[in-house]
Amino acid sequence: MSIRKDINWRLAVVYISMMLVGLLILAKVIDLTLIEKDKYKALSKKQTIKNFTIHPNRGDILAADGRMLSSSVPYYEIRLDMKSNAFQKEAFRRDLNALSAGLSALFKDKPAGSYKNELLRAYRKGSRYYLLKRNVTYRQMKQLKQLPFFRLGRYKSGLIIVQTNRRIRPQRELAARTIGYVSQGGAVVGIEGAYDQQLRGREGMRLMQRLSGNVWMPLHDGNMIDPEDGRDVVTTLDIDIQDVAENSLKRQLIKNNADHGCVVLMEVKTGDVKAIANLEKVGDEDYRETYNFAIGESVEPGSTFKLPVLIAGLEDGAWSLTDTVDTDHGKVRFYDKVIKDSHEGGYGKITVERVLEVSSNVGMSKLVMEHYGDHPRDLIDRLYSMDLNNKLGLEIKGEGTPMIHYPGDKYWSGISLAMISHGYEVKMTPLQILTFYNAIANDGVEVKPRFVKELRYHGRVVKKYGIEVINPAICSKETLAKARLMLEGVVEDGTAKNLRNSVYKIAGKTGTAQIADQRHGYKQKKYLASFVGYFPADDPHYSCIVVVSAPSNSVYYGNLVAGPVFREVADKVYATSLDLQRDYLAYSATAGTAPFSKNGDVKETEEVFGDLGISYESPEGESPWAVVTSQDTVVVMRSLRVIPGLVPNVKGMGLKDAMYLLEKGKIRVIADGWGTVKKQSVPPGSRVTPGMKVYLDMSLKK
Repeated sequence: MSIRKDINWRLAVVYISMMLVGLLILAKVIDLTLIEKDKYKALSKKQTIKNFTIHPNRGDILAADGRMLSSSVPYYEIRLDMKSNAFQKEAFRRDLNALSAGLSALFKDKPAGSYKNELLRAYRKGSRYYLLKRNVTYRQMKQLKQLPFFRLGRYKSGLIIVQTNRRIRPQRELAARTIGYVSQGGAVVGIEGAYDQQLRGREGMRLMQRLSGNVWMPLHDGNMIDPEDGRDVVTTLDIDIQDVAENSLKRQLIKNNADHGCVVLMEVKTGDVKAIANLEKVGDEDYRETYNFAIGESVEPGSTFKLPVLIAGLEDGAWSLTDTVDTDHGKVRFYDKVIKDSHEGGYGKITVERVLEVSSNVGMSKLVMEHYGDHPRDLIDRLYSMDLNNKLGLEIKGEGTPMIHYPGDKYWSGISLAMISHGYEVKMTPLQILTFYNAIANDGVEVKPRFVKELRYHGRVVKKYGIEVINPAICSKETLAKARLMLEGVVEDGTAKNLRNSVYKIAGKTGTAQIADQRHGYKQKKYLASFVGYFPADDPHYSCIVVVSAPSNSVYYGNLVAGPVFREVADKVYATSLDLQRDYLAYSATAGTAPFSKNGDVKETEEVFGDLGISYESPEGESPWAVVTSQDTVVVMRSLRVIPGLVPNVKGMGLKDAMYLLEKGKIRVIADGWGTVKKQSVPPGSRVTPGMKVYLDMSLKK
């Protein structure tokens, strides 16, 4: 083949190939523009237009008086896009020093030079999503946007602000486990978890179109769904009582070197839980809320279970309060089990009423074995009829399961009946025990504990939660009256005499139970100390239970370990509830003596005496503080002058007023006790110096 023909053949092949490629391209163009036009148009729209989820604001959790318990607070993450087309490089270099100084002054975490070096490093790398700062508050974010360079705006400065909401509890650890949380992993705890759906609200939807630079703009096509904010959950908790309950419990746990404990205060008629504290030892001395023992810990309650057993016998006609039982010398044997009384030598022959007052284990076991030994199902069926084997059905997750052995099950033995009589081979949570005692105080009506009373939407009540009755009558009225008489006797002349006071009557029952270990049984001699009851005994308004687990300082009886916490909580409630004090606030016209009052705030003192109808003389002058004295039938207030820069006179004031006045003057306060200030370490009129401390000697000590 000649060279000419070879060249022509090669050119023909190239030409034909190019023609074929051109035809293929033309065919594809025709296919795209005519045949598959709609398909690719829809795909293009899908890539540039899409729906964005709009998250609603999560609702708040509030105390009964509206104070905040849990709320969502916005925090911001600050990033920079230094490779954006709109990024002003010259302005960045010009304002770098001023910007670094502003960031250092705003966050106070590192010097301006460090900020400058980090920003320069990110700029040289051309960072697209450089992290400048996390956890920036709203106030800081607003100030940051006004700093040099950043004030140019988000596009020219490359400023990227990402908002995240963080759940916070303004009251810190107060009722932390009951308020609860919802974790990203799906764990739901407490009220946050139980009412997550109501708190969460409803998500919205917005159609957005992507512009250049990955910027999305909302489209107004009528398809937007507005988000609906979550509801605010109003709880039954009282912050002030909750604070007293937690502090009192903590002091008692520390004093007795206990493992953990809980206290619950409930309103008798409604079942409203006004305070619930759970503390466990963390480390050597610190106690924190790590678990909701009141709701979740189902254990052998001990002597607090004697009341349901005695009520069962009264209902069945097995015994009366005046029947007697011989406790011998404080010991009785059933098969291989010896049951003992805590009182050495026993109580001799005593009545059924006295059995509960002195909490005789021997008396209880002998009564039960004598009357139910041949037909144990009758006793257990009666206990079951009082719902003692059923959960309360709380909305808060994690309620412990109650347990009362039944004749014939695999754990039933010849000593089961005797053990159940004084609170063993039985398991209940503290809240389940309290709910039963609350029913005694509530004329036999057992109500479900209530943690939430209403839902609000932007301040408007949208749902109320009513009282839920579990059992309209746990026993007859006749038996109920006898049960209340026995509980009053426990405090007046029984194991809880240390809780008796002359102002209001308490009714209740002490409990001391050995704690069984899974490996060693009862050999380690650990105890559960408790007290459960209600007050005022003659007109019950509140019921309360206190449980302290494993006190280890050789004191483990319920009246000494749990009782003081009950008394302190009850005193606080009584002192702040005028409706409980109506019999004591009526002053006799012939008394001739005005009541005592602490020194303190003038307006508050005038308001209290005005409400009580007590005559008083207001102080002369404009000082908001007064020294208060009682003169026959009138309370006289003299103006207390407070001079800036000088130590004020706080003697005779309550701790709250004294601390406010001193700390307002930049003086650190260290108080020994509570009540009324008896002495102050720095004399009034002394000049205030930087870092000054004043020690206050109070009228009441720990």
